[in-house]
Amino acid sequence: MGQSPSPQIPVVVLAGFLGSGKTTLLNHLLHRSGGSRIGAIVNDFGAIEIDAMAVAGALGDSTVSLGNGCLCCAVDSSELDIYLDRLAAPAAGIDVIVIEASGLAEPQELVRMVLASEHPRVVYGGLVEVVDAAEFDDTRAKHPEIDRHLALADLVVVNKLDRAADGDRVLGLVRSLTDRAAVVPATYGRIDPEFLFDCRPSTERIGQLSFDDLHDHCGGGSGEGAEEHAGHLHTGYDSLSFDSGVPLDPRRLMAFLDSRPEGLYRIKGYVDLGPNDVLNRYAVHAVGRFLRFYPEPWPPGEPRRTRLVLIGAGVDTCALGKELRACESDAPHADEHGMWGVLRYVQDPDASLEDPSAGSEPV
Repeated sequence: MGQSPSPQIPVVVLAGFLGSGKTTLLNHLLHRSGGSRIGAIVNDFGAIEIDAMAVAGALGDSTVSLGNGCLCCAVDSSELDIYLDRLAAPAAGIDVIVIEASGLAEPQELVRMVLASEHPRVVYGGLVEVVDAAEFDDTRAKHPEIDRHLALADLVVVNKLDRAADGDRVLGLVRSLTDRAAVVPATYGRIDPEFLFDCRPSTERIGQLSFDDLHDHCGGGSGEGAEEHAGHLHTGYDSLSFDSGVPLDPRRLMAFLDSRPEGLYRIKGYVDLGPNDVLNRYAVHAVGRFLRFYPEPWPPGEPRRTRLVLIGAGVDTCALGKELRACESDAPHADEHGMWGVLRYVQDPDASLEDPSAGSEPV
């Protein structure tokens, strides 16, 4: 029987204009990643790589710094693979890769490069756009292209809300400029890392010193820093755990996925499609509007269930649960053409059904 595919590492593009707080957010993730290990490609505009210096102490050899120019201009997709290959090597133990773009970088090009990557161990993890709430109006006046950037984003972090005189107005304006993206308010770049990636418990990192270990030993695990962490992650996320012993109908499932509501950022887990494919379960990876399925054989002895987790901001979890229940079907026979929608999101459907390590291409 075939082996389960190796876990793919999400590659998150972190964008935003100068001064929005991208590096602050990245450093926050580094401090609060649980047992997860973050690799970063830090792209600084200018000869002095201040941003790289700010995170180098945390990342050490996991940092790839591209100075004196925008990442989207400095490398093409094949060259980006060289850097991704270094961070995605199994020996590095990286769980998520963050590309922190120059404030002058073009997010669409960065996303295109990640999607064009042929590296088998990485997968697109979303475009996160950071905006400065206090300076948002001035930023739009100086950089009108920000409206286009927001329309492309999968997740928008409205940062520095504590400095904005009319934060609610800014939040409403940002939401009006996005295309169904999750919009999260923040101060000092503090968002819950679970929005972006699955945090591993530190106990799983036996024998490996994580940045959290260093932070705690330096006094960061108690006192003022810990109080700030406990008190400022109130801008969390909405999540739904869906578990069903009834197979899902592929047509209904695709109708649900094609109409994902505004604010639903991530979907992850496994789907049982019943008689439509009795040999495989389907791993689901969705972030923003990006979707992939990965067929893999059912593990011997494991109950055939659908288990999904949905994460977003401002979403109606009760309604989402009802919509997923409506996808259940106990029909004993397969729908002859029912799988077509699902297989669109598998790179080579015929090969993948036999070789679960085969990847998929975005549609």
